[in-house]
Amino acid sequence: MNYMMLLQDAPPDTSGYMIAGYVIFVVVMAIYLISLIARKRNLEQDLSTLRTIEAESKAKVAAPARAKRSSRKAGPPKTASKRPSTARKRPARKGR
Repeated sequence: MNYMMLLQDAPPDTSGYMIAGYVIFVVVMAIYLISLIARKRNLEQDLSTLRTIEAESKAKVAAPARAKRSSRKAGPPKTASKRPSTARKRPARKGR
């Protein structure tokens, strides 16, 4: 007879815990999504900054090259430098 009494008892109401679990899950997911969006925004800003720096460095490298090309066309031909050479001269080989 004891078994019959156990079957007649209603199970405890745990719907409050289920709702609390879903609320916590939704809040955690919302925080995670906000974190992902913030990271993506920061990465896009970093990428934009890197592209700007790359473009500026290419412009700095290209500017002297353009100046050299334009000075070659406009000016007289270059002459040999009057400074002594710093390279060592090899001694002449004696016959073989």
